[in-house]
Amino acid sequence: MVAIDGKTLRRSYNRNDKLGAVHIWANQSGLSLGQIKTEEKSNEITSIPALLDLLEVKGCIITIDAMGCQTDIAANIIEKQVDYVLAVKDNQKHLHEAIIDYFNEAIATNKAELCWLQAHEECNAEHARIEVRRYYLSTCLATLPDAARWKGLKSIGMVESQRTFNGKTSLERRHYISSLESVELFANAARSHWGVENSLHWVLDVTFREDDSRIRTGYSPENFNIVRQLAINLLKKESSKMSLKKKRFKAALNDQFREKVIFSG
Repeated sequence: MVAIDGKTLRRSYNRNDKLGAVHIWANQSGLSLGQIKTEEKSNEITSIPALLDLLEVKGCIITIDAMGCQTDIAANIIEKQVDYVLAVKDNQKHLHEAIIDYFNEAIATNKAELCWLQAHEECNAEHARIEVRRYYLSTCLATLPDAARWKGLKSIGMVESQRTFNGKTSLERRHYISSLESVELFANAARSHWGVENSLHWVLDVTFREDDSRIRTGYSPENFNIVRQLAINLLKKESSKMSLKKKRFKAALNDQFREKVIFSG
């Protein structure tokens, strides 16, 4: 599973020279595989194919948020002999509406027994919170507008997250298009993509305080971002049970431990 997701360095923008923010593209395991600097959010659309060209991804499953739900990106992924799971939101308005209508009707009329609609459910309970995730995948594409535009498209999916905390229940639904035909693979891919926030973005913001960095001259934001990601990769590969924050602090104070971290791979 390889997740592609964007992250803005909030203080890297310089009003004087219009320096754009840096976006990170990361593997769900928490090990960063690459990044592309973009000047504006819309440029992620052209950055994603450029990033994929840097990586050997044959046989992987690529997951991308709604910004990457573009026909050209889907075609680029399939040409590399890779499967995809692309989030769909209102940037693909008609497609999004068609998927919502399909699953609303399918669930309301109990079509889960039909052969082309698969379902999978997971339940987690921790810290006084109960979360039930229901995954639906359908290989029926007849209701989609111009489905042939999406190269390799084989299914549409929905993830329904029901959270109960302190007696209050909330329900959230996310919608996807995919080249997969197994609901278990789809569930794994969708769940893995959410891990990017916790395994990389959160670490950069909290442990390395990246969003507070005022570095913004020339290539400095991009270069320091690379250094932070390399540090995270090395700290995660070191085998001790300490948190990344403690490992980082110990590496700063102890030459032997720092050497162990650097050569742990």
